[in-house]
Order: sequence, then C-alpha cells, then structure tokens
Amino acid sequence: MPSSPRAFTAHDHDDCSADVLARAEALDRDGRLRLTPVRRRTLEILAEAHRALGAYEVLDRLKAEGFGNQPPVAYRALDFLVEHGLAHRIRRLNAFAACTQPDSAHAPAFLICEACGSVAELPGAATARALRDEARQAGFDLARMSIEAVGTCPACKGAADGPD
Repeated sequence: MPSSPRAFTAHDHDDCSADVLARAEALDRDGRLRLTPVRRRTLEILAEAHRALGAYEVLDRLKAEGFGNQPPVAYRALDFLVEHGLAHRIRRLNAFAACTQPDSAHAPAFLICEACGSVAELPGAATARALRDEARQAGFDLARMSIEAVGTCPACKGAADGPD
C-alpha cells in the first residue's frame, strides 16, 4: 500500500478521472447498470476533484449544463451511483465522492482534510475487519459502517509547518 493515498500525492488527475469513468462505462456495457447522461455527468462532476460535493453543488453544475433544475435530478443520480458502488456518501460532510475502487466490494475509510476539504479513500479492509471483530465481541450485530477520519493532509500540513 502506498504511504499516502492518491488524493494526497501528485498524480495525473485526468487519468484518475478517466479511470473512474472507464470502470463505470464498462459496467454499463456489461449490462450491470444503465449509465444515463445525467448519471454519467454526475459521476464526471464527482470525479473532477478529490473532494466531496454536496447534492446542491452537483445540482448547480447539472442545471448550468441543462440537465434540470429540481433537486430530485441530482439526488436520484447520486443515489444510483452510491447504490451501484460508483460513489460514496461522506456522512460527516453530507456530501458525495466518486469511488476510486468501483469494481471491488469494499468497506472504505475516508481521510478528510479539514483545511482544504480533500477526501482520500482508503481500502479500509483491515480497519473494517477490526471494527467487525470488536462489534462481534461486544455482541453487536453490525449492519453497515462508515469510517471517516478528519485531520490535515500532507500538503496542508506542509503549508502550516512553513519552509524550513
């Protein structure tokens, strides 16, 4: 596993976004989902940056591009993307982010930078497994989980530390 999630490292974000869309289009071609124009554009909007967007931010973008101006337009598209594993709801922010691993079942953990708003998705398998084990030992039946950690990303930490 890399020492820093992709969102917090220098990378070609166009390739990153294209990868998310290519995976969604493959699922569409395979008949596993129907990627309508509004759903596709919603996913593109989410994939454009490594940060979570609120439904109204997405709606504003969709509205500006002629996709409709009523909240259900954005909420239906976002719900569809979340239901099919193409996006995640970041509950702490009441917002949504494109999934970076849409072709695998996973229980991700999210690192949220409180300074710049960047959101990085971690696979979270070890954390989820540990939480399931702890819940089981406590006699708790775990139905679902959302792991969200807030802190400072490397770029903001470096900016706060200042030059040496």
